[in-house]
Amino acid sequence: MYNYFLPDEYVKDIFQISPDKLIEKGIKGIITDLDNTLVEWDRPEATPEISDWMTMMQKAGLQVTILSNNNQDRVKTFCDPLGTPFICDARKPLAKNFKKALAQMGLKKEEVVMVGDQLMTDVLGGNRFGLRTILVVPVANSDGFITKFNRMIERRIMARLKRLGKIEWEE
Repeated sequence: MYNYFLPDEYVKDIFQISPDKLIEKGIKGIITDLDNTLVEWDRPEATPEISDWMTMMQKAGLQVTILSNNNQDRVKTFCDPLGTPFICDARKPLAKNFKKALAQMGLKKEEVVMVGDQLMTDVLGGNRFGLRTILVVPVANSDGFITKFNRMIERRIMARLKRLGKIEWEE
C-alpha cells in the first residue's frame, strides 16, 4: 500500500526537471499540478521563470497539461495567458481526470509523467493510474485548509516510508 505514495523521482523544484532527461525516458507529456508545484497557491499568474520552463518543455516537443483540484476561475486565470491546456476541479487522486488528460494529449500512460507537490493527491493519483511520478518540494510554506490536513497525513506516511528504508532523499 505504501508504494502508492512513493514517487519515481524527487526534486527540489520543477526547474530540476529537464526535457532531455524526460525524453530519454520515453516521456512525451507532462501532467502537472498547479498550486505549490508551479507557483504559490495564492499567486494568480505564472512567474517569468515558470513561463520560460513551460516554453522550454513545449519547444522540446513535450506536451504540458495542468491538472488541478482548484476551481475554473483560478486555473483559467493562470493557464490562459500561457496557452496551456488544463483540467480543473480534478478531484485528484481519482483516475477520471488523469484519463481525460491523457486523452486530450493523445498519449499513453507510459509516455506521461505526473509532477506535483502532494503525496495524497498528485503522487497517489499518478501512481494508481500507472504514470511515472515526480514529487517536488512545495514552493510555499503556507497552504489552504484541506492541503494543511493532507500535509499532516503526508508527514506520517513519509516517516513510515523512511523507517521502511524506501525514501532515499532528505526533506
